Amino acid sequence: MQYTTREIQLAAALVEAADTLVEDFDVTRHLERTSDRCVELLAARTAGVMLIDGDRAVSLAASSRNQRVALDLLEAQHGGGPCLESYGSGRPVPPVSIRTAHVGARWPTFTERALRHDIVATYAVPLRCRETLLGALNVFVPTLPANDPPGGWAPEVLVAQALADAAAVGLHNHRAYSRSLTLSGQLQQALSSRVRIEQAKGMLAERWRVGADQAFIALRQYARRHRLPLDRVASAVIERVADDDALRREAEGSLPGSPGGTP
Repeated sequence: MQYTTREIQLAAALVEAADTLVEDFDVTRHLERTSDRCVELLAARTAGVMLIDGDRAVSLAASSRNQRVALDLLEAQHGGGPCLESYGSGRPVPPVSIRTAHVGARWPTFTERALRHDIVATYAVPLRCRETLLGALNVFVPTLPANDPPGGWAPEVLVAQALADAAAVGLHNHRAYSRSLTLSGQLQQALSSRVRIEQAKGMLAERWRVGADQAFIALRQYARRHRLPLDRVASAVIERVADDDALRREAEGSLPGSPGGTP
């Protein structure tokens, strides 16, 4: 089986959109690349992505091709437009003539701005991962594509939807990856803190010739009285910069040899 150049480019674009498990990942650049691939594969004038949360745009990104035009058209959709409509329905907005939409008072602010930029037609697809909607991808084209085939979407819309789905999967995967890194870091920090506390307990217990529990009481009481993290007090003990006398006084009721303590 032979593949066309466009099919190969699409496959490469889908892989690129899903490859987001890196620490230096940048959301805006990720969406800009997706928009660039739309322009290349769909012969579009420009394209852009609107991330939406609660019917409010929270982030905009556009193709490097005619980027200012795309961003201007995305910003013009605060009162309604293809992105908000696609996001609201969870379905693609099929290719529509800008002039026809303007005459019909559909998205008046957006269509007026689009006419100023000589945009002929547009369509949008939802940016989604499974059932979670993240926003919409908007494509701006120089000619109105052929009518949608009966019972289905135009090929251009299907390609745009595939790219949008891959971009959404990439965003979802990176968020999960970031959460796992954060959790891993928190667990490692907690483990390291516990190791330092145990080490400090052992040092005080040996120095004072008491049990580890009594040494821990001294650490904990000192940390509470001075409003310091227990880990910080333990580190001071390990580094031998802690006030040993002050620590002993915090556990006078339990340390042997202290006033009121065990003989």
